[in-house]
Amino acid sequence: MLLKIATVTARILFVICIPFIILTAVLGIAFNFVPLYEYGFEKYGVTDSTGLANSELTKIAEGLISYFNSDEENLKLVVEKDGVSFELFTREEALHMKDVKGLVRLDYGVLIGTLVYVISYSLAIIFLHCSRRRLARSYLFGSGLTLILMLTLWLGSLSDFDSIFYQFHLLAFTNDFWSAEGYMLQLFPGGFWYDTAMFCVLGMVLLAVLSGGAAAAYLVFTGKGLLFNRLMS
Repeated sequence: MLLKIATVTARILFVICIPFIILTAVLGIAFNFVPLYEYGFEKYGVTDSTGLANSELTKIAEGLISYFNSDEENLKLVVEKDGVSFELFTREEALHMKDVKGLVRLDYGVLIGTLVYVISYSLAIIFLHCSRRRLARSYLFGSGLTLILMLTLWLGSLSDFDSIFYQFHLLAFTNDFWSAEGYMLQLFPGGFWYDTAMFCVLGMVLLAVLSGGAAAAYLVFTGKGLLFNRLMS
């Protein structure tokens, strides 16, 4: 009885881990994807609003990515405007970036933790000669759960993205430095974050479809079909 409970619990945890892996992987890509930053800078006319050259904006994107992945505690980003070099962010903005870095590191930690569990569980199923079809159905179910969550997020963003984004800041940060006036809000206006959210939603949908599609293909080509009535069997 205890073994059955442990087995079911381990499988449910596996299914739950799939959306977290996909979510954190896409967020990690977004934070480190320079073209995404450059797309936002160009779309929202950041060169015009800040007076910074495109080359400086690219340097800012690369500098932020380097900071998020470094051991540096404080962000110091120097740029040039009209031949004059200066530190880009105010103290409050730099403190906010430090908080953001903490969230990025948390994202990495969740990604690694859930990935280790999913790989370990999968290998255990394979080497213990348990049902590989059951494992495939678990991947399919986890991918489906991801798609449901992404659909919910997308619908929520359509209704009131600004309110959701505001509530996120209240929950994620212990201060209001995210609203500090300076170059930060000019570099990353509200529209940039909406576009980034849509990029992440589409990326998660793509990964979920690929993962679920691979699992579905395995179930089909092993000769017994998907058997939706046995997804959690």
